Amino acid sequence: MLSRKGIIPEEYVLTRLAEDVPDHARYRARERRARFVGKNGACNVAHKNIREQGRFLQDVFTTLVDLKWPHTLLIFTMSFLCSWLLFGMVWWLIAFAHGDLDHSTRVQRGLGEGAAGPPADFVPCVTSIHSFASAFLFSIEVQVTIGFGGRMVTEECPAAILVLIVQNIVGLVINAIMLGCIFMKTSQAHRRAETLIFSKHAVIALREGKLCFMLRVGDLRKSMIISATIRMQVVKKTASLEGEVVPLNQIDIQMENPVGGNSIFLVSPLIIYHVIDKNSPLYDISPLNLHHHEDLEIIVILEGVVETTGITTQARTSYLADEILWGQRFVPIVAEEDGRYSVDYSKFGNTVKVPTPSCTARQLEEDKSIMDTMPLSPKATIRKRSVKLKPKFTVSDDPS
Repeated sequence: MLSRKGIIPEEYVLTRLAEDVPDHARYRARERRARFVGKNGACNVAHKNIREQGRFLQDVFTTLVDLKWPHTLLIFTMSFLCSWLLFGMVWWLIAFAHGDLDHSTRVQRGLGEGAAGPPADFVPCVTSIHSFASAFLFSIEVQVTIGFGGRMVTEECPAAILVLIVQNIVGLVINAIMLGCIFMKTSQAHRRAETLIFSKHAVIALREGKLCFMLRVGDLRKSMIISATIRMQVVKKTASLEGEVVPLNQIDIQMENPVGGNSIFLVSPLIIYHVIDKNSPLYDISPLNLHHHEDLEIIVILEGVVETTGITTQARTSYLADEILWGQRFVPIVAEEDGRYSVDYSKFGNTVKVPTPSCTARQLEEDKSIMDTMPLSPKATIRKRSVKLKPKFTVSDDPS
């Protein structure tokens, strides 16, 4: 795989092979809660007992696009074969009814069995049709506009001209639908989302004296995502005051990013964070809650318009409770080299431990003395660029 060869670092590979996971991790994965959204963005939802199946046929084009490739290719092939066979039968019937076939012509004209063929003044509807095989070949020539020249429609039969027009229209409709379906399947928006990456783990640490939930997002392509927005939801089982149990309650939480708001300028990897305050659903989360039995899942959704195609794309991922690291922060990966900024993706998911109180955000807000006992982490030093100024003019002493 790409991660094994070192092309894509292991820290932000969204999917992992089963053989890469040790046995104890497999056993642990069975015990954890089921994901609502997978690490690769796939929704883990199975739709059962759908009675109104006919609704899918009302939107045939979307249904064809959503089908798997083997089914799409099968329908693509069968649609052309069936239309060719159908119109091949129509052309054979026209030739049979008009007497274009040798046997029927002899019978209708009263020729003997040893006659060479129809009279010289006989004009067929379609020339050179003597069997169903030749009618089938003519049907293919008409629909795909090959035109080898051996068979052609004459002005003898108005019905043949009408069938020719109908088959051309039907062929154009089939071509438009099937080729459009193939194009949409090859250019689906989720293909662009494969190069939008998220950190494998999220972290919770102090930022500006407040506990923050943080994750890192990046784009591997040079072509940008225009009007990119990011949002987050917490999915957990809740119960209302009336006793109603909501198994998958989706709660929006406010995201913060370096440029403010939900819009981001994703030209380089960014650390997106959420301040855990009294309005946050993570207000009562502590390190003791970050285990695989905890009913907690945080979904991250990144949306934007692909610069090259103009198609809206969406990338998704999720973090379970045991995928959130407490008291860690992401290491810097952007540096300035030779007059430009470079990104080291080998450190995309690397984190370091930082002093963080082992309490909830509620306890930290109610007891300010907890911060007084926390050792301060060393501040990162900012390297200043040394600029050598060249004088624009020189001053010389004039002996005069």
